[in-house]
Amino acid sequence: MRVVMVRENLENIPEYAVPAGFSLRWYQPGDEAHWLRIHLLADRDSRIMPDLFVRRFGSDPILLVRRQCYLLDQHGEAIGTGTAWFDDRFEGARFGRVHYVAIVPEYQGRGLSKPLMTVICQRLRQLGHDRAYLATSIARMAAINLYRHFGFLPRIRSAEEATAWRALVQTLGVI
Repeated sequence: MRVVMVRENLENIPEYAVPAGFSLRWYQPGDEAHWLRIHLLADRDSRIMPDLFVRRFGSDPILLVRRQCYLLDQHGEAIGTGTAWFDDRFEGARFGRVHYVAIVPEYQGRGLSKPLMTVICQRLRQLGHDRAYLATSIARMAAINLYRHFGFLPRIRSAEEATAWRALVQTLGVI
């Protein structure tokens, strides 16, 4: 089940530095292949098709350079990605959107998502967004904990979601 989390402001973003040996960079032409590879490896539960990148982000390189970030390993290989996207119609208003955050499995659990989230949330603010949302699977407890740490709270939109969040609270503790 997909759920939504919202951060009502983008002030006081937790700050995490990129660990030594890793780096961040913004989109470069050709990164579509890296994005697809990362998501195919990281998200085995979703149907990630080759055309998904263009369907979700379009093909405007100027827009992508400003909004899509890549985490690189010590060899300069892209091992993670996240996008500081937007939605002008979320709940009838303009919101920033933390979109398609993923890190390849062999680098998960090392705290690398925190500096990636720091940069994405900061970029949303730099681009003029004053609030943000994201969507994730209720089964992704590590991701939900990360988003919660960054100030995102559940946006419950149905009785089914309320039930799912209650179950998650029992599993994780306080949300």
